[in-house]
Amino acid sequence: MDIIEYLRKPWPWYVAGPLIGLTVPILLLLGNKSFGISSSFRHICAAVIPANLPFFKYNWRKEVWNLFFVAGIVIGGFVGNFVLGNPEAIVVADDTRQSLAALGVTDFSGLMPNDIFAFSNVFSLKGLIFFVLGGFLVGFGTRYAGGCTSGHAIMGLSNLQWPSLVATVSFMVGGFASTHLLLPFLVDLVK
Repeated sequence: MDIIEYLRKPWPWYVAGPLIGLTVPILLLLGNKSFGISSSFRHICAAVIPANLPFFKYNWRKEVWNLFFVAGIVIGGFVGNFVLGNPEAIVVADDTRQSLAALGVTDFSGLMPNDIFAFSNVFSLKGLIFFVLGGFLVGFGTRYAGGCTSGHAIMGLSNLQWPSLVATVSFMVGGFASTHLLLPFLVDLVK
């Protein structure tokens, strides 16, 4: 098997998980840096918005490494999708398919269900709820929690930070509640 074919296949959790987990000690050992993605939005705003807001008044140049890190993630995602993309269909558990089919979500041809996240839904009630309101809530939650799921769950938990444990548990509870309580209501609302 050549290397490209190997990279195209999904990696098992026991390989991918430790690779993600090793990001934390590598960042700490190489430069005493903390892993987190949501802070990059603050750095970008501080760099390009000439507003006189106290929240953006800090030396963002000290954190420019984070912007390169995020650019690498974007480039890696592009390469992963268009060069190393797995040609096989995404595997979704049968129970999940059945639960979503009961809600009218049946198209699993992409990374996200096209019944909800298709471009044609952008300027509809469904788009307003899932894209605009959902995006606002994700952004608000990230700011309110002082970081995103990756920062808290990967970096914060590995550093044994109590606020990260609280945030990660809250993210999980919110995700379960949204999936089992809110999603059925919203899908029925926009039918």
